[in-house]
Amino acid sequence: MSNIYGEQHRALQQSFDTVQLADRVQELIVLPEIPEPHQSFIESRDMFFLTTVDHRGYPTCSYKGGAPGFVKVLDSSTLIFPSYDGNGMFLSMGNITANNKIGMLFIDFENPHRLRVHGIASIEQNDTLLESFLGAELLVRVTVTEIFVNCPRYIHQYHRLNTSKYAPQPGCETPPQPQWKRIDAIQDALPAAAKNIAEQMGGTITPEQYGELLMQGQG
Repeated sequence: MSNIYGEQHRALQQSFDTVQLADRVQELIVLPEIPEPHQSFIESRDMFFLTTVDHRGYPTCSYKGGAPGFVKVLDSSTLIFPSYDGNGMFLSMGNITANNKIGMLFIDFENPHRLRVHGIASIEQNDTLLESFLGAELLVRVTVTEIFVNCPRYIHQYHRLNTSKYAPQPGCETPPQPQWKRIDAIQDALPAAAKNIAEQMGGTITPEQYGELLMQGQG
């Protein structure tokens, strides 16, 4: 595991007299593998934030959600998570195929706690575990290079209400289709498998109507 600090970090640490503190924090919390308490925390989560970098050098931060436990710890150095049906842009997944270094941020908003992961990711459309992840189009395997907790003092406390009705989970009916697939302006661009969705959902809607649904939490 390499030193997580570069010249740019050292310059700020020197300005604020935190070089010794920064080194001690790294020594105490930054780990090369996933210890058991971190494994349990990761597998209890129903969401995380994923960072990737695109072909232009722009970092992309994406929210990834599912049923609790949708991220699995395969062993002390490997995580795996599903990529579900989305808007067809494949921004994060495409970024990974070009630059496989990623970041993951897991947060508990009810009992403030957060965990950061750096790793090397790979995607397989025919991963041997694909069928065990209900609703997954792709699986992402992550070889962990660094994992560490962060101070939770600025995490605002929120209470979880419900699992998203769109999150695939065993024992439930097929998740409903998203409202954006009804937008009239995209009907001719939908893949063949989605051509009849608008009709099944009650007809097409305008972008403005979709915006109103979004504001009502019905996207």
